[in-house]
Amino acid sequence: MNHNTDKKTKQPNKQQLLNRLKRIEGQVRGVHSMIENDRYCVDILNQIAAIQAAMNKVSLALTEDHTHHCVSKAIKEGNGEEAIDELMDVLKRMLK
Repeated sequence: MNHNTDKKTKQPNKQQLLNRLKRIEGQVRGVHSMIENDRYCVDILNQIAAIQAAMNKVSLALTEDHTHHCVSKAIKEGNGEEAIDELMDVLKRMLK
């Protein structure tokens, strides 16, 4: 299967995704600061859990956009099996 990382696509919800990622960056910086300042482990772990949940939301939003746009287009163009296989491969990696 061709996993071409040079593929480009227009993200339909680009600004929303960028805003979420910016918030996540801030949360990660907060965890860094918490560790530097010897904060309570459970507080740090709770913050990490929030970051993981936020990243899952970004992944889900991208998966939804990809399915509705790229996979749908590939199916219409007769390349559906390859697009579905590619999507399933990435979902398997996400769920490890």
